[in-house]
Amino acid sequence: MRVDILTIFPSMFIGVLGESILKIAQEKNKLRVVVTDMRDFATDRHKKVDDRPYGGGPGMVMMAGPVVQAVRAVRAAEPADPGRLLLLCPRGRVFDQPFARELAQASRLVMVAAHYEGYDERIVECLQPELVSIGDYVLTGGELPAMVVLDAVARLLPGVLGDEQSTVSESFSPGNEGLLEYPQYTRPAVFEGRAVPEVLSSGDHAKVAAWRREQARLLSARQRPDLLSAGC
Repeated sequence: MRVDILTIFPSMFIGVLGESILKIAQEKNKLRVVVTDMRDFATDRHKKVDDRPYGGGPGMVMMAGPVVQAVRAVRAAEPADPGRLLLLCPRGRVFDQPFARELAQASRLVMVAAHYEGYDERIVECLQPELVSIGDYVLTGGELPAMVVLDAVARLLPGVLGDEQSTVSESFSPGNEGLLEYPQYTRPAVFEGRAVPEVLSSGDHAKVAAWRREQARLLSARQRPDLLSAGC
């Protein structure tokens, strides 16, 4: 998969792309990430990408020109596969695990990280992107949401984690009935007087599976009852 990220703060991505699963995905040639600075498409010598909003109000608004030109240039780099275009913003479709699995089927994603108070609405009118939100709260910009989407999608790409089964039984996944994942334990067998449940050391795979299903339902009922009411 190729993922293009358009931002005005490209250095924010240096650390996250060089560590953990995202680094592994790139090393395995399962993922290619290209970060583009939208300031390179500004038309003035100060590389200005924002201005005051018409009608007044606080903050600055990202200008349509640099953003639209940047997106068009990036997508034109591979005209045979322009990719799914995502604009990270609070008013978009809420990102969740099913959405991540859907995006993982694409061969290319192009993500625009908006910033400041917002963006000129003509960006949406001209480009017709998919609007994506990572939750009902407001961040300074779209860079952190872009990282969240990238990480969630990359780990679902075939061959990235090595053990594909690990993504089937985790929280919100079909193999776990869309519920939260069951509790996990590792060595030592006893820690500060708390022992690992005996069933996990029994060697009885059927009992272990039943225990995990029950624990997933109990944990979901306690922490996320909405998952049960949704029919899980």
